[in-house]
Amino acid sequence: KTQMNNFLLSTTSQQEILSLDNKIQETVETINSLKTSREFFLSTAKDPQLFINKWLQSQSRDLKTMTDVTGSPEEERRVDYYYQPWVSEGVCRYFYGKIQQKRAELDSSMGVRH
Repeated sequence: KTQMNNFLLSTTSQQEILSLDNKIQETVETINSLKTSREFFLSTAKDPQLFINKWLQSQSRDLKTMTDVTGSPEEERRVDYYYQPWVSEGVCRYFYGKIQQKRAELDSSMGVRH
């Protein structure tokens, strides 16, 4: 008992314990990282198509969260969604902007000032 107390109280022993504790923590982190990698590769090998579909859904959700995009992806997959009245207005505005951009480029190349 006395020997154990002396061991625990000595500063070299405390440094050694701290060092070993750090090594244990690093080893556990490495094991967790390798476990995650293994699960990733196993799920890919088991059913590649399902894995890719789930991964794409996850990426889509993440992108939507990051960009604060609103809308319904399922609804936007359907052709009827793009036959609504607002679509023609959006297309007209897009082309008008492109025409104005090209006109400005042409005017600047010809040296025309407004």
